[in-house]
Amino acid sequence: MRTRRAALSAIASAACLALTLTACGQDSEGGSEENAGSSEGGTIGIAMPTKSSERWIADGDNVKKDLESKGYETKLVYGEDDPDQQVSQIENLITQGVKALIVAAIDNKSLNNVLQQAADADIPVIAYDRLILGTENVDYYASFDNEKVGQLQATYIVDQLGLEDGKGPFNIELFAGSNDDNNTKYFFNGAMSVLQPYIDSGDLVVKSGQTDMTQATTLRWDGATAQKRMEDILTSTYGSARVDAVLSPYDGISIGILAALKSDGYGSADKPLPVVTGQDAELASVKSIIADEQSETVYKDTRELAKVASNMVDAVLNDKEPEVNDTKTYDNGSKVVPAYLLEPVNVDKSNYEKVLVDGGYYTADQLK
Repeated sequence: MRTRRAALSAIASAACLALTLTACGQDSEGGSEENAGSSEGGTIGIAMPTKSSERWIADGDNVKKDLESKGYETKLVYGEDDPDQQVSQIENLITQGVKALIVAAIDNKSLNNVLQQAADADIPVIAYDRLILGTENVDYYASFDNEKVGQLQATYIVDQLGLEDGKGPFNIELFAGSNDDNNTKYFFNGAMSVLQPYIDSGDLVVKSGQTDMTQATTLRWDGATAQKRMEDILTSTYGSARVDAVLSPYDGISIGILAALKSDGYGSADKPLPVVTGQDAELASVKSIIADEQSETVYKDTRELAKVASNMVDAVLNDKEPEVNDTKTYDNGSKVVPAYLLEPVNVDKSNYEKVLVDGGYYTADQLK
């Protein structure tokens, strides 16, 4: 008798062929025992990284809500940025007999053994936003176009500084995400594909000399860690010189960077804040943008990402083919994981109302 995992392999192969032919490039539980439109029903395990970021709280809630609207029960857990805790939580979900797992990994290389347990129990796995590395036991990947995120951030810097108009040179410092998150390299490489030509020409100068991604990473995407590194750079490198731009990959990191800059006297008419990018459109950072502190954030509508992930689960559990739009990019070291990628959007003071308020992500009152 064919197992579900074998069926998933066949589905993934069919998805790849179809795309080729068409040239398409803590705990919470609830829901109804009734299965609204799902032949399988049952409980889905959702493992999110941390409650310290409002983004992940929203993701967990959105995935839970969407699955329950399809008639599934859910068990939602948060690993609080502790890889061992996340492994233990997933083991417990497997023991409890969940029908499928949606996992946003804390450490993308720490889950191999526990996902083998999932495979042995015939439990399909959807990697959520962060690709899980080094294992065959990841069936699908739901995320955004992560390289484009970095490109959007870098292009914003180029535009704001007027580099295409021949202005410069300007001083820039580079920050990257956590070194155990596979997305970090996509964000950073995407940004550097835009910035590197200006660095090579001398129009952008990284005065600290810290241009390699390994020098710029921020463990666990932690704002306090970013603040300390920015303080060290300002003290050791800048003196009377000024920072004109900071590539920041995430809003929480941006807040730390801005705290360091303001402590160094930035934010006055004589010493304006540099261009500072971000990602995730977190409430505090959107308010910071409105207040003319943070310059930009890349908005990723996680409501839509939750729908993609829950639709993948529903399709897999009903022996159907999940919708994917990328079958080439996301090689986790053991396999190319079929993916569905959503489009990120740049947000700054000029368009936040149209994108975030009119789009229903925030209310006007929330941004006051």
